[in-house]
Amino acid sequence: MEVVFLGTGAGVPAKERNVTSIALQLLDERRATWLFDCGEATQHQILYTSIKPGKIEKVFITHLHGDHIFGLPGFLGSRSFQGGESLLTVYGPKGIKAFIDTSLTVSTTHIRYPLDVVEIEEGVVFEDDQFCVTAKELDHGIQSYGYRIVEKDLPGTLLVNKLSNEGIKPGPIYQKIKEGQTVVLEDGRMINGEEYIGSPKQGRIVTILGDTRFVQESIELAKNADLLIHEATFSSNESGLAHDYFHSTTTQAAEVARQAGVKNLILTHISSRYQGEDCQKLLEEAKQVFQHTYMSKDFFKFDIKSSHTK
Repeated sequence: MEVVFLGTGAGVPAKERNVTSIALQLLDERRATWLFDCGEATQHQILYTSIKPGKIEKVFITHLHGDHIFGLPGFLGSRSFQGGESLLTVYGPKGIKAFIDTSLTVSTTHIRYPLDVVEIEEGVVFEDDQFCVTAKELDHGIQSYGYRIVEKDLPGTLLVNKLSNEGIKPGPIYQKIKEGQTVVLEDGRMINGEEYIGSPKQGRIVTILGDTRFVQESIELAKNADLLIHEATFSSNESGLAHDYFHSTTTQAAEVARQAGVKNLILTHISSRYQGEDCQKLLEEAKQVFQHTYMSKDFFKFDIKSSHTK
């Protein structure tokens, strides 16, 4: 599980940062990629990565401001020519379907794969046997959501050393033991496979927030997350400006991380007013509140390690 930042700027593209888009690489988990927001030129940014558009199976839109959705029509059209044949599902606030339908219709864009557009409300927006994604509404003037992605607990590994020590040799029987079956060995012994499987591994939690003021909902979404990705449009000394424009400061993002008890925080959605060394100052502001903070930049990657066993 790895996060790749395709765009980390706020509002408009800048020389150092494109507008918002984040890829959650789930290649080991499901051979797929999930995209969170799709700002202008996201498909251009993808060209500089190993991400394959045809492997993107879901797009989660946080809100309908242009710097988060203007790249969507181009991406949807291009995916047809980039190996995209499988179902693509787009999740987003009310209005996302009209935006997509109008863009594709007016531009006479014909896609060659099934497309499902889901207009979400608060609560569980997606769940299968691997992941559960929930959404809560934030505070951004227009409807803006944050997403909590929870990986379900992983089964423990087969205790090969224990099997070897007890004289149980590798072979097809290992698969039955791994499945927790009760098996009879060649020497007549009967063993319970569950006794040869390690403790299950706790699934990882990633929280990706849309644009927002400091609100309790952010803390709830981020509770005990392995990674929180939070906008930090403004410096800590511009809290009034952040409030007026429905955004957050560096220290407000860090305070969410601290109160939620997350493991790591990455700041993104940085205003173009901050260039070069200014971004280091923004990072230092946040780290005064929450030490395990990182500053994103375009193409920055972050590996989300497997959690501890339960």
